[in-house]
Amino acid sequence: QVQLVESGGGLVQPGGSLRLSCAASGLSFSSLGVNWFRQAPGKDREWVPSITFAGRSPNYVDSARGRFIISRDNSKNTAYLQMNSLTPEDTAVYYCKIGYAPAYWGQGTQVIVAS
Repeated sequence: QVQLVESGGGLVQPGGSLRLSCAASGLSFSSLGVNWFRQAPGKDREWVPSITFAGRSPNYVDSARGRFIISRDNSKNTAYLQMNSLTPEDTAVYYCKIGYAPAYWGQGTQVIVAS
């Protein structure tokens, strides 16, 4: 049974940092690409960054480039999203997505950036 458990969300002040984690089990994590998405209230789900199965070629949405860092540790079946210089516009529920067809989604972790 595939299970993705996300953690690391919370309330942070503008300019602060958070590191999200996505721990996977029940799948071949080291052979699958990872994406993070976010969904703000009243908005569509938005892709944020992606990384290949080998941890190469990270890509970012323009609003995250230079502030967010996606990474993975295949020995721990875990993906990470380090988020720095957070702004209120980063407030959203963040989801990890592993694989493409089929794709597996985490349950989401809430990030609130507010003073």
